[in-house]
Amino acid sequence: MANTILVVDDASNVRQLLQDYLTEQGFRVITATDGQEALYSTRHDPPDLILLDIMMPKMDGYQFLRAYRKERQTPIIIITAREEETDAVLGLDLGADDYVVKPFRMRELLARIQAALRRADHTQANFELLRFGDIVLDERNHLVKVKDSPVTLTPIEFDLLAVFMRSPGRVFPRSDLVDLLADSGFSGLDSTLNVHIRNLRLKIEPDPANPEYIKTVFGIGYQFEKVD
Repeated sequence: MANTILVVDDASNVRQLLQDYLTEQGFRVITATDGQEALYSTRHDPPDLILLDIMMPKMDGYQFLRAYRKERQTPIIIITAREEETDAVLGLDLGADDYVVKPFRMRELLARIQAALRRADHTQANFELLRFGDIVLDERNHLVKVKDSPVTLTPIEFDLLAVFMRSPGRVFPRSDLVDLLADSGFSGLDSTLNVHIRNLRLKIEPDPANPEYIKTVFGIGYQFEKVD
């Protein structure tokens, strides 16, 4: 069955362009003109991935993200104009997984969509239950608990934590994390890695300003320290 993509944008030409192209690529595409319409759509026809504009009437992209992330963790890619790129980073803070800047190449967007869908696909056979310190990560059920309390992570945050917890003590260069979390040639993650690390620390660390688990190795990358 084809994956369903929801395109949320108030510009009719953008919606039509994306719908035509993604339909040709084998996706089922539905559209919405603002966040309010998108919320209604997701509750009646849940998509596998959302392409989200930020500046829209009635309910903008930020408002949509705040409301939607309380309900689902569907991958979300923000589509933004270059002068609004800092706004896209705020969207990452609210739970988006990635962003692309207009004008973008359709093949680049397709690569990011495919990578995001693969990150969200947890049907692989080698599931593990990982436990370090107060953190428990259940790959089969896609659950994370900190001190026995459930923590909601975006798909990319979940996969990032899983990468760390599978190899405690290993120093991961930034480039290795990009390669592990995305296909070769998918470069969008590198520019947002700091944001995802910061958001993950906010959710799992006792004191995010002085992390116990995810340590920065200056000039190299990050290391997950096993806390007894």
